[in-house]
Amino acid sequence: MNGDWEIGANTDELDRFARAVIELADGTRISLVDPRALSSITLDKKGTSSLPKLGREASDRALDADYLAEALKRKKLAIKPAIMDQSVLAGLGNIYAAEALWEAGIDPRIPAASVTSESLGKLVDAIRRVLSPRNRRPGRYAEERGTERFAVYDREGQACRRCGGVIERIVQAGRSTYFCATCQRE
Repeated sequence: MNGDWEIGANTDELDRFARAVIELADGTRISLVDPRALSSITLDKKGTSSLPKLGREASDRALDADYLAEALKRKKLAIKPAIMDQSVLAGLGNIYAAEALWEAGIDPRIPAASVTSESLGKLVDAIRRVLSPRNRRPGRYAEERGTERFAVYDREGQACRRCGGVIERIVQAGRSTYFCATCQRE
């Protein structure tokens, strides 16, 4: 979220917000451009990595209920923050975690380790659906189509599309969680 990498020639004018520059022997220059000066670079010794351990990608076709069951088996925290933990499942953010849990009918407040294998299978399918480019509409709301883009996210107080219950909002791990307490019961 901080800074961008720019690739150009060593002879190109250097951006005034270039915070780090790497010049290669072939005349290529790679610059870290960050107007807010919030970026950082870490150099690792050969054979080591300072990058955090990441779990399986949310979009990985190999993602399945067995993987999630193993990754979550000792997690006492609620399922929503657990699946947002990048060491458990990489690439699933707040909005799509809430949407996937709604699709799967899973209450975001239940302990991650207690979610059944059957429900984890539904969750994997739901993650695939909400991340599918075919299911995404441009913009936050698709007003031109007369429907909102999300089933639960940012819809506090509105009727659930599935059961008519009221969408609620709670805070989990410092993030807003939207869900339907009527139909998200697992």
